[in-house]
Amino acid sequence: MGTMTFLVPTDLDAEAAQELEHACVAGGPDNMPWPTRVQVEPGRLTAHRDVGESGYLVVPWSMDRRGLLMATTATLMERPEPYDLQVELARGKVNQLRCQAADWQAGGLQMPATLEDTVLKTGVLFGRAATEAQAEQAGKLARAALDTSFQAAEELTQLYISQVFQVRHQRDDRLNTLLGCRVAGAANAEQLDTLLPACNSICLPLRWSAIETTEGSYYWDQVDSVLDWAEARGIMVTAGPVIDFSSAQMPDWLWLYERDLRSLDKFMSNYLGNALRRYRKRVRRWLLTSASNSAAVLSLGEEELLWLTIKLVQVARQIDPGLELSVGISQPWGEYMAVEERTHSPFIFADTLIRSELNLSALDVELLMGIASRGSYCRDLLDTSRMLDLYALLGVPLRVTLGLPSSSVPDPHADPELRVAAGRWRGDFCPSVQADWTAVYGALALCKPYVQAVHWAQFSDTVTHQFPHCGLVDPSGQSRPALRQLQQLREEHLR
Repeated sequence: MGTMTFLVPTDLDAEAAQELEHACVAGGPDNMPWPTRVQVEPGRLTAHRDVGESGYLVVPWSMDRRGLLMATTATLMERPEPYDLQVELARGKVNQLRCQAADWQAGGLQMPATLEDTVLKTGVLFGRAATEAQAEQAGKLARAALDTSFQAAEELTQLYISQVFQVRHQRDDRLNTLLGCRVAGAANAEQLDTLLPACNSICLPLRWSAIETTEGSYYWDQVDSVLDWAEARGIMVTAGPVIDFSSAQMPDWLWLYERDLRSLDKFMSNYLGNALRRYRKRVRRWLLTSASNSAAVLSLGEEELLWLTIKLVQVARQIDPGLELSVGISQPWGEYMAVEERTHSPFIFADTLIRSELNLSALDVELLMGIASRGSYCRDLLDTSRMLDLYALLGVPLRVTLGLPSSSVPDPHADPELRVAAGRWRGDFCPSVQADWTAVYGALALCKPYVQAVHWAQFSDTVTHQFPHCGLVDPSGQSRPALRQLQQLREEHLR
């Protein structure tokens, strides 16, 4: 049940062919993946799933100048005959492009004639590819349609960003959106001061593994130091994540209680309670959890992780009902659902939390690209805009955590379970590409009226850190170009 077959060009390079194994079928009301078994053979890709419903293929695809990005077909039915993958990817992107252009134009977007002509051209190219009898010529036309539609999608989204900013600046010369960075670990005031031109806020993770290294004994000195620095400079602080549901962020002694839900609840609640009672008079915004929707940690099932997340919010509410509380959602496109059976997609997980009458102030959506297995596969600007709009339907403000690696070599000081993979945006991972990505994806997040805050995922790579090569400061202590891009965004748009 649930098999679709696709004809694949035989001239794919080794990297592109290998990445096809990350394909999956998605669909449903929230457009999330189903568990998919992918079989890749020369010239053919077969996707098997246990669901008999129609869906669309999500597959990594290498494109000139674009990089290695997730692309999608349109919705397909099961049939004995194989589909031409390039033609179907072109159909999917052209359809997405034309529908989004029409939606934004209906909302007031002014499109120049040149872009309208390009959008029309993508449809013409696709039509010729779909009706071409010669397979080789059909492939060339499909590649042209796909590349042109991705280029037009980027131009369209950039136009949307520019015009949304124009409209918002007509009401407010400077927007109130928070822009900052997660600052974890030891950092002196001189290092932190490099953030001041770029950031009007910081996010202060309370890394459990570093604070409660021995059960019942707490080491808050590094947190105190950064908080003192922020208060002395009038920087807005969000505390958290307090509990990040990843192995490296949990204290070693906690693993003695693996599978013991009652004990895990007690220790997590005690740790959260101690943090809140220590800092709640100084910090009113809290990110309580991260990645509980996608975690595979401490042998906990998804229902237990959902229960623990709800319980931790309830604990915080009992200690101080007036706090602004948020929870973090990782892998918002739901990649983890393609490899294991899950009841709750990240969207449904977030919706369940909101419906649990927890009075959440916001959701923190992790937009970490190119990082396996915590982050998302690289996607283009239009796909990212549509994902953020999907989560905005839940009716609470969003906060966005941004991150992209600056190198693809192994990072010995990062979480050993994480590595640089999951596609490429434009060229190889390097500081200049990271900076370009920061400029465009940061602008996308900041322009959205429902986005309350945008925080870069990591301040410095000079100390032990979570995400490989994602720091705004490199291991030698030098600022990366991405920091300048954040500064430019603040100068152009924010207080």
